[in-house]
Amino acid sequence: MNGTADTTLVRAGTFAVLGADGGVSGRRGTSPDGLFHRDARHLSRWTLTVDGAEPAVLVPSDGEESARCVLTPPGTRDEPAAYTVFREQAVDAGVLTECLRLVNNRPAPVAAVLSLTVDADFADQFELRSDKRRYEKSGAQRTAASTHAEGVTFTYERGAWLSRTAVCASPAPAAVRPVGAQDTAHRLDWHLELPAHGTAELLLTATAYAHGAPAPALVGSPAEAVAGRAADTSAFTGTPLPLPPGAPGGLAAACARGLSDLAALRVPATGPDGEHVRVPAAGIPWFLTLFGRDSLFTSLFALPYRPGLAEGTLRALAAAQGTEYDTGRGEQPGRIVHEIRHGELAHFRQVPYGRYYGSVDATPLFLVLLDSYTEATGDRALAARLEHHARAAVTWMFRDGGLDDGGYLVYSPDPQGLVNQNWKDSEGAICFLDGSQAEGPIAVAEAQGYAYDALVRTARLARSLWDDPAYADRLDSAAAGLRERFLRDFWMPGPDFPALALDGRGRQVDSLASDAGHLLWSGILDARHATRVGRRLLEPDFFSGWAIRTLASGQPGYHPLSYHRGTSWPHDNAVILLGLARCGLREEARRVALGLLEASAHHGHRLPEVMAGYSLDQHPRPVPYPHSCSPQAWAAATPLAVLTALREAG
Repeated sequence: MNGTADTTLVRAGTFAVLGADGGVSGRRGTSPDGLFHRDARHLSRWTLTVDGAEPAVLVPSDGEESARCVLTPPGTRDEPAAYTVFREQAVDAGVLTECLRLVNNRPAPVAAVLSLTVDADFADQFELRSDKRRYEKSGAQRTAASTHAEGVTFTYERGAWLSRTAVCASPAPAAVRPVGAQDTAHRLDWHLELPAHGTAELLLTATAYAHGAPAPALVGSPAEAVAGRAADTSAFTGTPLPLPPGAPGGLAAACARGLSDLAALRVPATGPDGEHVRVPAAGIPWFLTLFGRDSLFTSLFALPYRPGLAEGTLRALAAAQGTEYDTGRGEQPGRIVHEIRHGELAHFRQVPYGRYYGSVDATPLFLVLLDSYTEATGDRALAARLEHHARAAVTWMFRDGGLDDGGYLVYSPDPQGLVNQNWKDSEGAICFLDGSQAEGPIAVAEAQGYAYDALVRTARLARSLWDDPAYADRLDSAAAGLRERFLRDFWMPGPDFPALALDGRGRQVDSLASDAGHLLWSGILDARHATRVGRRLLEPDFFSGWAIRTLASGQPGYHPLSYHRGTSWPHDNAVILLGLARCGLREEARRVALGLLEASAHHGHRLPEVMAGYSLDQHPRPVPYPHSCSPQAWAAATPLAVLTALREAG
C-alpha cells in the first residue's frame, strides 16, 4: 500500500476506505480500511497484482463520487510498462463496484495477468478500535466458497447471526483458489489478451449482505453508482444558498461543501409508523448511524435550508424513544436514544450500544427541534403526531432526568458505557480547575440551558397546538424556576463566569469551558450575564484565531490535543455563534464566523470534526487533531449555522 492518504467513499449507510492503489489491507486501529456496512467490515482485503507484482501507482486514488487511480506493471525507462490500468471504484448501499480498464501501450498484442486477493473478516467496528479490548465469540465461524462462474462468497455465522459478502466478476476469473489454510482469503486470477493499442475491461462487485438487513440492490458498474449518487446529491443540495450582503469570502464554498457531505451522510431509518426516512448519521469512520445529539444539532443547523433533515430525525428518534427501564443500555421511558448500532457485538449485547440511551441532552434537544421545526416550516401536523412523544420526553426530564429531585438535569457515570453523557462525553472531560474529573450525579451547564429552552418551547406547542393551556403554564413556571436557580448556583463570582457543571455534592466544577457559550443560544442567561460570557469567550485564552477552545488555555486541565479539554470543535462554535447573534454581539459573532471560514478554507472548505487548540500565533494553519472524523455531520452543517448567524447579526 502506498503511503498517500486514503480515499473515503460513502453513500446510504455504506462506506469504503481505500489506499492509494485502490486496495484494502485489513488494518485495524484508529484508521481502518475496508468496505463497511451496518457497523461491520465486509471487505478486509482487496489487493491487486499485475503480472505477478504490486503495481506502480502513477496517480493515487482520489475522488468523492468515485475513486480513480492509474497503475502500471513494473517497468523501466528503457522498457516502459506494456499496459496501463485505469481503476475506478464507487459505493452504493451495501455495494462496492469497480471497473479495471487495461490499455495496451504497444503496437502489438499483449497478455496481461491480473490477480485480486480478497477476504472478509466481518470485524465489528468496536473490535477495530485501538483500545485493545477483545470480545468472546463462542461458536463463530468464517467460511468461503468459490465458483469459477461467479467468484467467491464469504460467510460469517454465530448462532442465528448470519452475514455474507459476495464477490463477483465479469469476465469470470480463470481460477479462484484459497490463499492459505489460516484464513478465508482467496485469489482470483485473470489472463487477458489486449489487442494492439487496444483495451480490455474487468468489472468487479462486492456485495454486503448484513444480518437483519434487506439485500442490497444490484449495481452493475461504478458509472451506474456514480450516476445514482450524483442525482441524489443534486436533489438534496439544489441551487446555491443565497448569501447576505457583504458575506465573507469562503462562505458559499463552505456551505456547498457542507451540503454535499450531508447528502452523503444520510442513512435510512424508520419512523414511528414504520415509515422510511433518511437521517444525518454522525460521521466517518466510527459513527455512520443515527446519533441523537449529533443528528439533532445537525438538523437544527440545517433547518432553515433543509428542513427535511429535521423531520426525518424527529420521526426516527420518536420511533426509538425509550419505553421501559433497562439499566444495561440506560433506557428509561421517554428518554431519547443516544445511538443505534446494528453490529454483531450490539446484537449479542457485548456492548450496550445497540440502542443506547446514555445522553443527558438528546431529550431536551428533541423538544427544541420539534418546536423549531414547527415554527420554521409552519407544519403543525408533525408536532400533533408526536405530541405523545413530546410529553413523554418532558416527563423524563422531570422524573428520571432529575428536575423533580434536585432541580437540574443530571447524569451518573455509566460503568459499562459513557462516563460523561453530555456532548463532551470522553472520560475526564468534565473537570475541575485542577484537571480532576467531577463525580456524579453531574449537572452540566449547557444541558440546563437546553432544558430551559425545551420547557419554554414545549409550553408554546401546548398552548398553540395541543390546546392545553394548563400544561403550558406548568412548563413556563418550571422554566422560570430553572432560570432563576441556574444563575444562583452556576455563576462563579471570582472569574465572573458560569461553572462547567455542578458535581454530585453540589460543588461548582470551576473550569472555564466553552459550554458556557451554549447558554447564550438557549436563552437561560439574562442579557447582562450573556454579554459577559460572549465577550469572555473571545479573549485569547479561549479564542485561538480559528475557533473557541473547549477549555481555556492556561488552566491545569488544558491540553491542545485533548479530545474535549483544549481542542476546538466547529459544531461547538456554531452553537456559540448562534448564541452570540441571538444576543446582539455582532462583532464577536463575526470574529468567530471568520475564524471558522478561514479554518474551512485550509481544509478544502470541509470543516473537520475537531481541530487542535494551537493558536494562530503558534502556527499559521489550523493544526489537525490526529483522530478527527471526516466527514462529520455537525461539522458539515456548521457553515449553515454560520450563514444563519451572519444573517441574524446583520
